[in-house]
Amino acid sequence: MIDPKILRENIEKLSENLKKRNFELKKDVFLKIDNNRKEIIVKTEDLKNKRNLLSKEIGVLKSKDENTDHLVRKAEDINNDLAHIETELASAEHEFKNFLLNIPNILDDSVPVGKSESNNKIIKYSNDENLEEKPKGDFKDHSDIGKSLNLYDHEIASKISSSRFSLLFGNLAVLHRALSSFMINEHIHNHGYTEVNVPLIVNSNSLLGTGQLPKFKDDLFEIKNKDNFFLIPTAEVPLTNIFRDTVLTEDDLPIKYAALSCCFRSEAGSYGKDTKGLIRQHQFEKVELVNAVNPNNSDDYLEKLTSDAEKILVLLGLPYRKILLCSGDTGFSSSKTYDLEVWMPSQNKYREISSCSNFKDFQSRRLNIKFKEKSSKKKQYIHTLNGSGLAVGRTLAAVIENFQDISGNVEIPDVLRPYMNNLKFIKKKNND
Repeated sequence: MIDPKILRENIEKLSENLKKRNFELKKDVFLKIDNNRKEIIVKTEDLKNKRNLLSKEIGVLKSKDENTDHLVRKAEDINNDLAHIETELASAEHEFKNFLLNIPNILDDSVPVGKSESNNKIIKYSNDENLEEKPKGDFKDHSDIGKSLNLYDHEIASKISSSRFSLLFGNLAVLHRALSSFMINEHIHNHGYTEVNVPLIVNSNSLLGTGQLPKFKDDLFEIKNKDNFFLIPTAEVPLTNIFRDTVLTEDDLPIKYAALSCCFRSEAGSYGKDTKGLIRQHQFEKVELVNAVNPNNSDDYLEKLTSDAEKILVLLGLPYRKILLCSGDTGFSSSKTYDLEVWMPSQNKYREISSCSNFKDFQSRRLNIKFKEKSSKKKQYIHTLNGSGLAVGRTLAAVIENFQDISGNVEIPDVLRPYMNNLKFIKKKNND
């Protein structure tokens, strides 16, 4: 959430910034809502002051055994007026907050201006190799390879659940588990993260705080009951909410959490896209990285967090590229985002496998997360960051496609073999 004070004082400048996102800030509406709220607050405080003065006057008269009936009637009238105006104030506060909750984050100055993903900026290719110039080959899709190995089935999964679910069997299921363990271990043991096992069900306040609500409700799986629960779309939600309504010390920062969890997304608006294979599923596993940091060095932590995610791709030997998202492609809550895209040979293109973002104080304002500065003793909002390290299903798909051989077997990357009893290949049974 944007600081309302900054919005008031710099509304023209912020309006121009948000236009880069293709978002129109309704300035007149904001000023009307803000002024109305201020006027009601002034009226409320005025009535409270009058009531306090009357209470003192009544107290003085009573101490002198004088009649206070006329003043008591005035106090009752004020209380009635207060009850009415406090209802108005609650409504005005709700309108004010709801307006702010629907404004996206302010873009960092380094974000390139553009309308769509076609305007994203390529930062680098792995090994400085532009794989878009790589000759096209006859590469099978990961789902076709899985089927030929008799280790993947989406049709049975669709009977059990619906479309966008998959079943993995045997060594393909083992490979999926190996990737999960390898990723979380790498971040815990080599990148300094603390592992957290998180709830898969959260309340609406948690999603409101991280920015999924109210804007992205259609993308969520809601549990229809009295408690208004949702399945998590990412472990970012419970991990970031660990800090909700807390005041940290400067020495507490940075805090780096990692979680391996199932994630659930309705994929609203993606009808007809990536219906084949593991790219766009309703349920998938992901290793999520969340940082809580001092605002003075959050830019540096974004580079480090992205590097941590990149390291997984490097160790797996998967070709990838790093992208800086343009203004029109940057997510609602993010101020700046890098995407990591892995090479998918069957599609002859790169596909997103990680998104690493600096939210600055956007989430911490919504969640009321602060830290106390050592020198000034002042409380400031922290900066939050998060990224995928990585999406397990998409990584599995990339491994299958990039390490397939002409016979349809899949070579296991060296770093994963200790997790698979030193298995070197997943082979068709008639090739064993």
